Amino acid sequence: QVQLVESGGGLVQAGGSLRLSCAASGRSFSTYTMGWFRQAPGKEREFVGAISWSSSITFYADSVKGRFTISRDNAKNTMYLQMNNLKPEDTAVYYCATRTGGSSVRVPGGYDHWGQGTQVTVSS
Repeated sequence: QVQLVESGGGLVQAGGSLRLSCAASGRSFSTYTMGWFRQAPGKEREFVGAISWSSSITFYADSVKGRFTISRDNAKNTMYLQMNNLKPEDTAVYYCATRTGGSSVRVPGGYDHWGQGTQVTVSS
């Protein structure tokens, strides 16, 4: 069993930066591919990015590629999302999750454990 807690969200002006953290409890963190998703009001949860257990492979949504960077520190059981050049359309609740497989890495159905989310608001 893995429990996930996101932090680092907040209010930032357009063009600013934030770094989100996802702290995991449990002994198997280092074996999971991890993902970041976000959900804006009235919209479906959408893929942001993912990182393999060894950090050797990363995936990004086209909308954040070049602005967001995912990393992880398995020794600290923590994954990060560095968000630069933020835009108002990045406003959402951001969630981290552990991947189970069986579906595309880009869909929520491929993940099981989820955090409670952290709010990111970007003002124009």
